[in-house]
Amino acid sequence: MVSHEYVKGDLPEKAAILQRDGETYAIAPHIPGGIVYPETLRKIADIAEKYGAAALKITSAQRIAIVGLKEEDLDAAWGELNLKPGAAIGLCVRSVKICPGTTFCKRGKQDSVGLGLKLDEKYHGMQLPSKLKIGVSGCHNSCSEPIIKDIGLMGTAKGFTLSVGGSAGPRPRLGSVVAKDLTEEQALDLVEKIINFYKKYPKPRRIGEVIDEIGLEKFKEEVGL
Repeated sequence: MVSHEYVKGDLPEKAAILQRDGETYAIAPHIPGGIVYPETLRKIADIAEKYGAAALKITSAQRIAIVGLKEEDLDAAWGELNLKPGAAIGLCVRSVKICPGTTFCKRGKQDSVGLGLKLDEKYHGMQLPSKLKIGVSGCHNSCSEPIIKDIGLMGTAKGFTLSVGGSAGPRPRLGSVVAKDLTEEQALDLVEKIINFYKKYPKPRRIGEVIDEIGLEKFKEEVGL
């Protein structure tokens, strides 16, 4: 049980992130692919109003963060939401960002929604040596920013292009393209091989740092590319 006294820092057990004021927290329910329905929006809005949230913020991981909650209201807010938390903190698969793809977008070349939701269901929240983000785009416009994700998939007329090792933040890195013209099944298989290799890596490194340490060719050999 967490004390209601002021606690400095995030509260992982409550999936709550301390805000700049040092007193209130943000929580972000998991919304796979950013695809949300009216009843869920109403629920989030009602709970934000009920507990006096400062704002609702659309996040880069396609979630809706409820910002500015008091610590004593976190359990009740989560209970009423009845939604899984988004993996916004911790060494795990943080997010699978998905563009509209052929499901909605006239520019889509591949079904990024279908592939992305399968990846989200399988990997979201999985514990790993470091944080990992996935992006799935249906065309070259790359609206889900796959080239700066740890694992990126970009749709073309011939299939998916797979890149590995991208990141933003203090040490930005573009992902390395390791495979092209993949079917959905081939893409899922390669992502599984990459994550299975990465899970066993003995150091707390992001995938791009692993590639920098062992070399791209060695990495490709290890994952069977």
